Amino acid sequence: MSDDQIRLATIGRILRRRWRLLAVLAVVGALFGYGTSVLVFPQRYTASASVLLPGQWEERELLTQAQVATSSSVVDRAAAELDWKGVDAADLKDKVSAKATDGNIIKILGTAESPERAQQLSDRMAQQFVAFSARLTGGDTDSGAETGPEALRKKVEATNRRISDLAEAADPGRTVEGVQARTSLEKLRASLEEAMKKLDQAETVSSKAGMVVMGPSPRPTGEAPPTRNQLMIGGAALFLVAAVIAHLAAARMNRRLRTEPEIAAALGTELLGTVDVPGERHGHRSEGGGGPRAWIRRFLGIDTRWDTPVPQRSGDEASRRIRYRRVCARLRTRLPAPRRLLVVVPDGDEIARRAADQLVTEAASDPAATAANRGYLRVVEVSVTRPMVPDRDTESGALVVLSAGSWTAGELTGIAEACADGRHEVVGVVVAGAVRARPARSADQPPEKATLALAVRGNATGGSA
Repeated sequence: MSDDQIRLATIGRILRRRWRLLAVLAVVGALFGYGTSVLVFPQRYTASASVLLPGQWEERELLTQAQVATSSSVVDRAAAELDWKGVDAADLKDKVSAKATDGNIIKILGTAESPERAQQLSDRMAQQFVAFSARLTGGDTDSGAETGPEALRKKVEATNRRISDLAEAADPGRTVEGVQARTSLEKLRASLEEAMKKLDQAETVSSKAGMVVMGPSPRPTGEAPPTRNQLMIGGAALFLVAAVIAHLAAARMNRRLRTEPEIAAALGTELLGTVDVPGERHGHRSEGGGGPRAWIRRFLGIDTRWDTPVPQRSGDEASRRIRYRRVCARLRTRLPAPRRLLVVVPDGDEIARRAADQLVTEAASDPAATAANRGYLRVVEVSVTRPMVPDRDTESGALVVLSAGSWTAGELTGIAEACADGRHEVVGVVVAGAVRARPARSADQPPEKATLALAVRGNATGGSA
């Protein structure tokens, strides 16, 4: 897996072999999303009120009105009118927003913890926005502004009266007083024209600012996003994707040896052959005893390897036994003299353990071997974390049996060093693989007399280095 590209088949294998673990993680992710919705994103509802702005408005003017709708002046007045306990203007400002839409409409959005409050908030904000805009256009007499429509009209009336008075008192002759009077009249007329222009402008603005609230806001029927269901689904999906990515990353970082030449090089010996072990469909199953932890591992499916290939269908039992016989024949040719051997199996490698037992059975069933040398193979399991091999005694050599893709180069080097510390020469390595067995044949099975010679001839107790 470390050198392969990530394919859909790999993800499918993860889903098939880790579906229980992924299902549990998805449930945990959903619970995480539920807790997030309760603690971080409680239930919220959003209501929308629409305010119509009559007249012609440019886009920048509409954006300005949207900002005015959520300004502090409008929010403060809405907060004072609502008078919610424990909610001040600063809290309310974070719960309102406004945006300009097509048709000169300002939508004011209010968010609260209940549909009723959300509706009240949006309605009050719309009403206060319209009232505040009306005061800005001249309806506020408390501001002391002299440019409102009423003030301008009064100024025009006073100017007209002053002009009439001056016209009656003016000397029609060409005296100095008459010239001064006519000059004053011209100035007053200019002031009148300017006042009339301002009045027209004020009336135009007033007509544009005649905003209308387009009815009460509808009461929301659903939660505002992100909803509780969305957070639960998002949490489940997040945990599921994270678990798949973690499996892929672990497979990428896997440094277990998978090919026979790499395994033989790590042990410093030669490959004697490969054998098949039927019955294991899902790779290695770790030994965890019968405690609660082992039961949980079995339930989640993490006691088996997911990254091992699917076992291929092999031949019948007779064809599998031929592989074991050939391994024993090669082992016999490599030994310079008859001697007993240790069959070293890494602890926890169930496939290798079954292959080693089959090797011992095949060696003991050799009809050509004597009763003394039929048991020249003895199986020992060695821990890969702290390998320890029995010292050289009746056995004077070691045959390592393991499965591919289970151990790293460092672990195999440790086993080889443990054999050297016990004064055992590693005479070879046998790689075992899991297969799916076929029914054993009966009629065409080769007779027992046709078996190859397995046992090493000579004295079983004698040994040479």
